[in-house]
Amino acid sequence: MTAKELKPKVKEEAPAKAERVRPGRVFLPNVDIFETPEALVLMADLPGVPQDKVTLDLKENQLTISGEISPPLGEGESLISQEYYTGDFYREFQIGELIDKDKIEATIKDGVLRLYLPKAAKAKPRKIEVKVG
Repeated sequence: MTAKELKPKVKEEAPAKAERVRPGRVFLPNVDIFETPEALVLMADLPGVPQDKVTLDLKENQLTISGEISPPLGEGESLISQEYYTGDFYREFQIGELIDKDKIEATIKDGVLRLYLPKAAKAKPRKIEVKVG
């Protein structure tokens, strides 16, 4: 194992698109996308984001994922040194016509958001029967 393999991925800050009304940093969540014959599955890391602070918006063909997180300070605690930065999460995706937008499902567990993006009937592979004659 080389030293390069042991380096963690650095949190990447999201580029600012507009003025925020909430102070703090905004990070791009790491995302993996898988494909099955029936759907695309998107998994996004949202560590520390509770279920009630995850927002998914779908407007036209743009899917926006956002998550709010509170600083991990307890009552009466003040920050002396910081190496782990917390902040909100934000990411946008373009969803094509091959996704059935009415059937998108989302779950979150242990800080991982899982989106199930079912393919529209016209995008699913199908077998064509070959007949004799």
